Amino acid sequence: MHEQVAALALEVNARSNGNELGYGLIVMVLAYGGLRWGELSGRRPIDVDVRRARLEVRQTVVMDKGYQRVEAPKDYEHRSIPFPGFLLDPLRVQVAGRAPEASVLFGARTRTWLRNRSFRDGWFDPAADSIGQPGFTPHELRHTATSLAVQAGANVKAVQRMLGHASAAITLDVYADLFDDDLDTVAVALDRAALQTDVGNMWAKSPDRLRVEPSRNEETPGEPGVSARDPSGI
Repeated sequence: MHEQVAALALEVNARSNGNELGYGLIVMVLAYGGLRWGELSGRRPIDVDVRRARLEVRQTVVMDKGYQRVEAPKDYEHRSIPFPGFLLDPLRVQVAGRAPEASVLFGARTRTWLRNRSFRDGWFDPAADSIGQPGFTPHELRHTATSLAVQAGANVKAVQRMLGHASAAITLDVYADLFDDDLDTVAVALDRAALQTDVGNMWAKSPDRLRVEPSRNEETPGEPGVSARDPSGI
């Protein structure tokens, strides 16, 4: 999945001629931060904390009858999102020289909040087609971010905070299948950890302990006893 994200970002960059706006960076921020489009579009240099490697969600840009409007997010959507270290330098370059309240990822013509439709028509949709993912949308990168986070070992509360859901129950309702798959990873991790302690070694060193003795209530051929199906044995 990481490779697919990289391929999409590179293709978007190539189609935007690798310009100063770093449109491939948009793909990476969506795929590793789980932001909604309006949250991404509304990011300002003051929202990028390069020291802590965090993106602060303090406002969102919404479309209203063809016009963009800035709004405060809901309380539970106001959050601090950690981003991977490999995005630190690209984001630092992106905010360099920009006014604190300006847009970080801006339109080439307007120099302000980037519109979803312009981004899709100009670069994203053709790039998705070219890598064999026709119909893929920027919003689906939010689901990609969730998958990558769960695969990396994030728990449901961490994913809830990243996505800005009102509760962990909502996160589980939407992404229960991802956490179900993660149970296998948990079992493997527990096994690996246990085998490094006496809990695991006690069985490996004492195979006789694994031998299960027959219950006194189970009939042994040739000997009297109480059948497991006999009510008197309950």
